[in-house]
Amino acid sequence: MLRSLEIRDMLLIDRLDLTFGPGLNVLTGETGAGKSILLDCLGFVLGWRGRADLVRQGASQGEVTAVFDLPADHPARAVLDEAGLSIDDDELILRRVNGGDGRKTGFVNDRRASGEVLRRLSELLIELHGQHDDRGLLNPRGHRALLDAFGAQDLGPVRAAWAARREAMRELEAAEAALTAAREEEDFLRHAVKELDDLNPVVGEEQDLDIRRRAMQAAERIRKDVAQALHLLGPEAAEGAMLDATRWLETSADAADGRLDEPIAALSRALIELGEAHRGVEDALSAMDFDPRALEAAEERLFALRALARKHDVLADDLPGLAGQFRDRLDRIDAGDARIGDLRAAARRAEETYHAAADKLSHERHQAAIQLDRAVSAELAPLKMDRAVFETRLSPADPGPEGKDSVAFTVATNPGAPAGPLDKIASGGELSRFLLALKVCLARGNDALVMIFDEIDRGVGGATADAVGRRLKRLAQDSQVLVVTHSPQVAAQGDRHFRVAKSVADGMTTSTVTALPDGARIEEIARMLSGDRITDAATEAARALLSG
Repeated sequence: MLRSLEIRDMLLIDRLDLTFGPGLNVLTGETGAGKSILLDCLGFVLGWRGRADLVRQGASQGEVTAVFDLPADHPARAVLDEAGLSIDDDELILRRVNGGDGRKTGFVNDRRASGEVLRRLSELLIELHGQHDDRGLLNPRGHRALLDAFGAQDLGPVRAAWAARREAMRELEAAEAALTAAREEEDFLRHAVKELDDLNPVVGEEQDLDIRRRAMQAAERIRKDVAQALHLLGPEAAEGAMLDATRWLETSADAADGRLDEPIAALSRALIELGEAHRGVEDALSAMDFDPRALEAAEERLFALRALARKHDVLADDLPGLAGQFRDRLDRIDAGDARIGDLRAAARRAEETYHAAADKLSHERHQAAIQLDRAVSAELAPLKMDRAVFETRLSPADPGPEGKDSVAFTVATNPGAPAGPLDKIASGGELSRFLLALKVCLARGNDALVMIFDEIDRGVGGATADAVGRRLKRLAQDSQVLVVTHSPQVAAQGDRHFRVAKSVADGMTTSTVTALPDGARIEEIARMLSGDRITDAATEAARALLSG
């Protein structure tokens, strides 16, 4: 609910403090008194794009403050949360300043806020209706949502089916793309797997081969020298010479008075060491024995492993794992057709589920459209438009998360006349009544929005104006309604009455707004009935209107 509106130095208003209440709030006044200025100022604080020259002449800046009651479950709180402007209490204060240089600054509960945030809040706080209502009922883009709200449609199943259908199609498209890409390398994969299978690499094999190859290459280089050394250590060389020397010394030992005992003992020890050296060299030489073909085979295997690793840009030890990866990719290709078939079947099922849910929703929308047409027709008769035909038209639209229907509200003002969009077919007064009838049917129970009707009763009078007023009164039972009106029948239905007047003092024109007590209401409605000269008859008629 809009609780209050404060205006400072805006247009023709120097200072104005208004307090609104629930129910029907009416604003009246002579033409040009400044009723539209109030809407301009309210639109300014809500971030609406409008006229630029808003600051009152002679003032340095203008300012508008609007205070709303905001229940804990009001949808505007989501906008506040997203903008980092959450509030803890139930009071929402919007303030906007217009500098003399044209710069505009907005605040939400005294925290800076952009014009875009104010506009998003306004969509959830205020609904403006008039003869140029292109934001609401006259905008065909919103008709489907209005019909769904009227019919209390549950869009959950269709949205869920659409999401499942989209996911199924995404998986199918991804699988088809992957299979196409995989098939482009199928020949390469099959050749690579055969090549790897033929070589059959083993983890750690490269290191083992390299060690063996190096050992065989080293043995080939030193074996001749080791063999020559072994020969020199053997019986025909060092060992034989040392044995001969020992025998000669032992033969002469008795005659040497013991002087040869130590040399003979040393030779004995040397022969033992020489024997160990001989056996060691002999074992080493034996170990160096290899088949030259084994070296050739080891080198060929090592070179093949390294060449294949370079080809695939991996380490030799990664070749066995790479073979497994290639086999997996081939398996996916081989199984791809079957998986594609499964995914296509799943996509078909998702498509069928979506269309079943969308068709059910379409049927429910058709039923709701019939009910809405009847409800609007029932409202049009008291508004002296019983010959007009209102029709909610459904036509096919591109499938989407909210079904596959396009909805448009159309009207034929006379029997046999072609039907068309509301704003193209109906005249000003007719359009106002159509909008009111529609709003009465569509807005029941919607107490989150403050509804403003800007001279929606223009062009009607008498019993028709009374019917308009009574419907506004009924609409205000569930919501706060503000109506700018020239109709005394409408004004008489108000729960609160404000009079807008314009005065000139010291060459300065100023608009004022006054809340009227009961006595002043009689006078204002009498003026609306009779003009500047209020007659007794007009006063009595005003009393009669107010008494209902």
